[in-house]
Amino acid sequence: MKFLKRFKDIQTYYWIVFGLIILSWTFVINKLNPSRLGVCGLFTGYILVELGVLKLITLRKKVDLYPWLRSSFLLRRFIRMISTIIFVVTLTFFMIRLMPGNPIDIYIQGQMSSTGMSYQEARDAAAALYQIPLDQPLYLQWLDYLWNMIHGDFGKSYTSPGTPVTKFIVDYLPWTIFSVGIGIMISFIIGTVLGMYIAYKRGGFMDHALSYFSSITTAIPNYLLGILLLILLGVQLKLIPVSLMRGTAPPGVPAGFTFTYIAGIFGHAVLPMFTYIVSTIGGWILTMKNTTLNTLGEDYVQVAKARGLKERRIILNYVGRNAILPLFTTLVMQIGLLMGGSPLIETIFMYKGIGWAMGSALGQRDYPVMQAIFLVITIAVIFANFMADLLYSKLDPRIKTNVTE
Repeated sequence: MKFLKRFKDIQTYYWIVFGLIILSWTFVINKLNPSRLGVCGLFTGYILVELGVLKLITLRKKVDLYPWLRSSFLLRRFIRMISTIIFVVTLTFFMIRLMPGNPIDIYIQGQMSSTGMSYQEARDAAAALYQIPLDQPLYLQWLDYLWNMIHGDFGKSYTSPGTPVTKFIVDYLPWTIFSVGIGIMISFIIGTVLGMYIAYKRGGFMDHALSYFSSITTAIPNYLLGILLLILLGVQLKLIPVSLMRGTAPPGVPAGFTFTYIAGIFGHAVLPMFTYIVSTIGGWILTMKNTTLNTLGEDYVQVAKARGLKERRIILNYVGRNAILPLFTTLVMQIGLLMGGSPLIETIFMYKGIGWAMGSALGQRDYPVMQAIFLVITIAVIFANFMADLLYSKLDPRIKTNVTE
């Protein structure tokens, strides 16, 4: 009881207790039946327990139970990262199985109608084809998935039997990194330069024009911009041969550092890249403009002007360096999110990156591929967020990672 009294927020224990009760009810009363009710019970119970555990960790400001945990920024972040990854993996595992439509059930019904198999025969054939123990309780499937995931085995595709899921990641992910990565970097560089420029020229024609342009492009969804660019540049003006842009590389050209191959992959990625640039550059312009205006009013900038320093030095060392700091966190997060690509953009332009693979797997209910792609996105975002914290602490000496929050 002395241990419990040291906590001010007793609701944390309510979450854990209720979560354990729901899990016990699911295991015992529902007899581990892999139905939608069983999935909801396992999912709800796990969320309550996970939230309770995470809240215990975040109580360090109120309760000094673990001083070693408070003093180590890296250890706290590592625990949060692992907890978040397990939470998202569990979330996707159960939520995917709540989706209507199941490739295994569709296969069983197809075998019964086309070959005249009985239900049990078709079920056994599906289990042998997909290498899935269909009679295994759902929680054991979840534990097996976690165990295999730790060992780097993400399973095999349902729609391409015998093909490891890792092959999809290796084949499609580099093309998304190539297209979205270059698009984001070009957009960031141009956007920050233009944002700082219109901040210095505020009230002028370029300020109003770029501000209106940024507001419009930021408000329009990127997939709608992609459709408009496809119709305008490919159909109406015929500046880009849309019919030859399917895929990611020119057909019949061997891969290598040759001009033909490099020009071909850039030609296939030009419309997706341009879409990413147009849809994101407005945000960089407006954000950089606002941070630059705030920085221009700081005392150290006025002191630098009073000392007679050159305008170029003030812009680069005093204004630009401090104004761009808030944008680095967003940039690193964008780099993490690019792992997921944009399913709609890549589907519109038939650009076969990881976003296209995720959209295809989602439409075909390919559970292993969907889970692996979501896991890659999760790890990329979490790691990018962690790197953003470390980078920000290096860029801004006022931020320290080794002190208590």
